[in-house]
Amino acid sequence: MEDLRLVANNMRKNIVKMVHNAKSGHPGGSLSCADILTALYFNVMNIDKNNLNDKKRDKLVMSKGHASPALYAVLAEKGFISEEELMTFRLINSRIQGHPNMKSCPGVDMTTGSLGQGLSVGVGMSLANKLDNNPFRTYVICGDGECDEGMIWEAAMAASHYKLDNLLMILDHNGLQIDGRNEDVMNNAPLGEKFAAFGWNVFGVDGHDIDAVTEACKAAETVKGKPTVIIAETVKGKGVSFMENQAGWHGKAPNDEELAIALKDLGGEE
Repeated sequence: MEDLRLVANNMRKNIVKMVHNAKSGHPGGSLSCADILTALYFNVMNIDKNNLNDKKRDKLVMSKGHASPALYAVLAEKGFISEEELMTFRLINSRIQGHPNMKSCPGVDMTTGSLGQGLSVGVGMSLANKLDNNPFRTYVICGDGECDEGMIWEAAMAASHYKLDNLLMILDHNGLQIDGRNEDVMNNAPLGEKFAAFGWNVFGVDGHDIDAVTEACKAAETVKGKPTVIIAETVKGKGVSFMENQAGWHGKAPNDEELAIALKDLGGEE
């Protein structure tokens, strides 16, 4: 698993470099979900460059679309886009904009950015797979602050009603959103108990333990008759000393000095 930790660490380096280069973006929530994406793309999902256009493969919806730097970083690690292209993040005419666009970037399965909508899209994808007898799965990554949106709970109710056991939601539970701590902005806890009350199977894991995330995803594949949510406990800004657990780094670009510190925290440039 050491190699995948290196993959996730390289993603984090690219995340801070992308946001620094663009002078805008969302580093905090991108850093918090890097290990989750690493587990999904390297250990769990049936997706590679050869089946990218195949209807019969797993799909991922990055519902927290502002965390696009993390998605682009893992797509580069998988070879869907080049690492050099990452530095065009948010630039005019770039394929990789501030929110993912399925029409422009290879490997992006759904255009997202308006919070709360991604889980509904995932429900639709999963229901379509059921109707088509397609055995592949849909994965949705949501933020914990995103669960303030009522549409999340409408989608949760529908997923349970239609017994979508081919749907897995991973909740990036870093405890912070743009305006501060979740409990101060809009206390939506206890999220696990709420999803359970909506008829979901619930797992809890350390969202920075790639093995644990992988094992929970594999366990979810054995659950029949209901969707699963993994509550992944994470640290906003994970890996960068001055960003960790700081709501102010939700949507702020590091300057030159801060970038140097961040890269040093992440082991430096090779």
